[in-house]
Order: sequence, then C-alpha cells, then structure tokens
Amino acid sequence: MKPGLGTLIGLGVGAVGTAVLAPVALTVAGFTSAGIAAGSLGASMMSSAAIANGGGVAAGSLVAILQSAGAAGLSAGATAAVASVGGAVGAVFGGAADFFSRPPPNNDDKTEKLISKYMAIMLTLIIGLLMVAIIIVNEN
Repeated sequence: MKPGLGTLIGLGVGAVGTAVLAPVALTVAGFTSAGIAAGSLGASMMSSAAIANGGGVAAGSLVAILQSAGAAGLSAGATAAVASVGGAVGAVFGGAADFFSRPPPNNDDKTEKLISKYMAIMLTLIIGLLMVAIIIVNEN
C-alpha cells in the first residue's frame, strides 16, 4: 500500500460513516422522531436528567439536544461537525494502520518525517474537535 493511503481511506470512511450512521445511532439509543422510546438508553438518560433537575429536563442539556436531533434530524452544521470528527478519528486510525504496516525506517530522517506526519494528524484531530465544540456552543 502506498504511504498515506491508509490515512486517506480512514479519513473518508470515518467522515462518511459517522455522517450516515449518526441518525441511526440516535434511533438505536431511543431518540426517535416520535419521542424518546420507552425502556431505551434515551429514556434512562431522560429519567436521570429529570431526577437531577428536580422533575424536568433542562433546555440545552445533552438529553434535549439528542432528542431534538432524533426528532428533526441533524442540522447541516451538526452533520458537518460529526463528519469532521469522524474523519479526524478515521484518519488517526488509518494513519496508525499505515504506520504499523510499513517496515521500520533505516535512518533517523525517515523516522522524523513519520513522527511529524502523525503529529500533523493529531493536530488536525484537535482542531476538528475544537470546531465541533464551537459549532455546538453557537447553535445553543
């Protein structure tokens, strides 16, 4: 496999996979268009949030955000944020697979290049997570 191909594959699979599977994951967790499904993880979260809040679920809480996304679907910004984080995580895993599938370098110059490449991937992941946090804060 060509160097960097694993990173690119991981990036694509992570971005597309999370964007496509996020609505499915919400439904499986119990956050549906008809409300929170009885006996689900979402119902358990809602119960805990209500007990902690004195009987109601606070607007803007995690349960409220997840139920809103489950009922109305993800907004374009939320979809972009989910895809960004999924792509960054996929790139890290793909890059790690790419890194460990190669024979060890013969000199320190190659090692330094590999280290700088993976440092750039980690920086991309951190920036992506910060972007998600900013988008979530701005939407609320």
